[in-house]
Amino acid sequence: MSRTGSKDHGDELLNRLGTLTAQARAAAEVQRSRVELAVALQRGMLPRDLPAGDGVRLAVRYVPANQGLNVGGDWYDAFTMPDGRIGLSIGDVQGHNIEAAAFMGQVRVGLRALASVGGDPGELLARTNELLLTLGGDLFATCTFMRLDPETRLLESARAGHLPCVWATADGRSGVTEDEGGPPLGVQSGAVYPVTRYRLDSGGVFVMVTDGVVEGPSMRLDEGLEQVSRLAGIAAVARMDVDALAAAVIKGAAEVGHHDDAAVLVIGHDKPAGQP
Repeated sequence: MSRTGSKDHGDELLNRLGTLTAQARAAAEVQRSRVELAVALQRGMLPRDLPAGDGVRLAVRYVPANQGLNVGGDWYDAFTMPDGRIGLSIGDVQGHNIEAAAFMGQVRVGLRALASVGGDPGELLARTNELLLTLGGDLFATCTFMRLDPETRLLESARAGHLPCVWATADGRSGVTEDEGGPPLGVQSGAVYPVTRYRLDSGGVFVMVTDGVVEGPSMRLDEGLEQVSRLAGIAAVARMDVDALAAAVIKGAAEVGHHDDAAVLVIGHDKPAGQP
């Protein structure tokens, strides 16, 4: 082969490599833009302010999964209902893309809208499930919805395929809730979601989490929930602020070994029932 032929072949190879590199960069930029849009969408749909009920203390932490050009669909929400009780939800949408983030918004808005109509948490999840099924999408979401009465400290809870919560009392006892749950939202028509009732002790806490906080390659689910349970028990005895507890729980999420979304919602009460 002549030197001229070898040079031409080398130039052609360099041109092809340059074209492929440019295409890869363009594709990466498009994907990066999609992730940035999805993260902005997520943050725009999460509540900016938390309700301040009589004696109720709420705290949240949220870290989006933007590692590896992925983004998830976890959410949390807290709002005052028409009757003065506080609605609390946390959940996780299947998938890690902009569609998951958009579906998260639909679920959260649907829960808020239907909560204003009335009914217990189980009925609310059932109505939300049917609403999502009418939309005809192929995504689904796990969710826990709680309704708290600030005066009586009655906490009513229903789960749709989501993780159990962690509880702790002022004397240091702690554990994981064992309430019965129903299927994820958007999967099965006519699903039933049993309601479990708790009493939030003065000085006690409930901790709601998504699986990015407690489960991953480096930590089994039961280990993750036990870790949060220990933190909650220590925090309750030490009268730790709910914001500090939320920060400690989300910090522990770094031990699970992956880059999934991580959301924490802590519910506390520091006033005895019926006290003016």
